[in-house]
Amino acid sequence: AVTFFIAEPKVGQALDSGPFTIKQTITGEISFTTNAANVTMTGNLNGVTGGTANGTTTAIVTTNNSAGYTMTIAFADNTTDNAMLGDVSLSTAIRDYPASSSEPTYGFYTSSSSSVFGYSVTASSTSDLDASFKHDGSSLCNTGATVTPGVCWMEPKTSAFQIINRGTAATGGSTTTISFKVHVPNAPSPALVTDVYTATATLTALNI
Repeated sequence: AVTFFIAEPKVGQALDSGPFTIKQTITGEISFTTNAANVTMTGNLNGVTGGTANGTTTAIVTTNNSAGYTMTIAFADNTTDNAMLGDVSLSTAIRDYPASSSEPTYGFYTSSSSSVFGYSVTASSTSDLDASFKHDGSSLCNTGATVTPGVCWMEPKTSAFQIINRGTAATGGSTTTISFKVHVPNAPSPALVTDVYTATATLTALNI
């Protein structure tokens, strides 16, 4: 036996096989854990003497993507320039709120002679909010870093408009709140007939 181990020394020694790896890919996933609910605006508005009505809805997005996600909103193409049409009188509409240079305005302007419909956005984490809905603290949106609910108001567009730009994962869920406002001035022009006026919107969340 002694002669065998002297002649073949490697047989009696422990050898490493060399390192090897075990890999498992986890794919990015994103979902609406809470979908935006239908909105019934608070307050019936008189078609002649006017007034203002408000409503809100929330959506919660969960994603494990470390780079975060974006969210856009787009309103249905009703073959007119206005998102909110009468359910019966399709030729009658509440006009789209006039935003400034296709970006939100600072404050909701009520000087228009027509009725108007617009929206504003806030987020559970202010850093998630798209720059369009941040303001300079005095007069301009889409500039600065100040976030104040109900300050920056946007027109409803048929093309997707980005409202959230989050740069980290949201495994515990990230909440977006969208506020809507309808303002009808005294004796609006064009006039509004008696009807229920409806706008349809779609939210789209995408991993970055």
